[in-house]
Amino acid sequence: MLNKIFDISIAINNFWFILSGLGYTLGVALTSFVFGTILGFILVLMRRSRFRFLRLIAMFHVSFMRGTPTLVFLFLLYFGLPFLKITLPALVCALLCFSIASSAYISEVLRSAMDAVDNGQWEAAMSLGMSYRQTLQKVIVPQALRIAIPPLSNVLLDMIKGSSLVAMISLPDIFQNAKIVGGREQNYMTVYILVAIIYWITCLLFEQGQRYLEKKMAL
Repeated sequence: MLNKIFDISIAINNFWFILSGLGYTLGVALTSFVFGTILGFILVLMRRSRFRFLRLIAMFHVSFMRGTPTLVFLFLLYFGLPFLKITLPALVCALLCFSIASSAYISEVLRSAMDAVDNGQWEAAMSLGMSYRQTLQKVIVPQALRIAIPPLSNVLLDMIKGSSLVAMISLPDIFQNAKIVGGREQNYMTVYILVAIIYWITCLLFEQGQRYLEKKMAL
């Protein structure tokens, strides 16, 4: 009975093939996280702008991306754009999708972290003659980062797990490789349990990195 649930021989024989997709899994997640953070910070600045149309654009983006499934946006890029005579490689679609989608969540994390910094910090910096840019760069952002690390880490972990969606457009990530093995071995239970363990261990390693950053930033 146990062998039907998890066949250790299938897991061992196909482990390295499934793991070979880790590069795509982490590549998509980490690259998208970096670009999502940059775009998220820009959205925060737009939300704080004195120009109403910039605030409205940022608010619409955050609302739309948080309110629509990432898979729908991925399919729009990969399957929808060809109807407009625009064809993008699967990897580009994945990076665009996760970067743009994650920016909405990251912007809210950064906005709340910056709002958590005491207003007196702004006033003190301005009284010293610092410009708005200098205040952000030297006073507000360093303090906000300490607050933002835990929720940003949660976003990154969600992106690592959510990157499994790229299997839907045939990128050879961990999940896509697992689907191939499951079909070949006719044992999806074993390979999906194996994939779950791989994702879990990967996330545990990133959690350790989060704790290290928290301790270092607290010094």
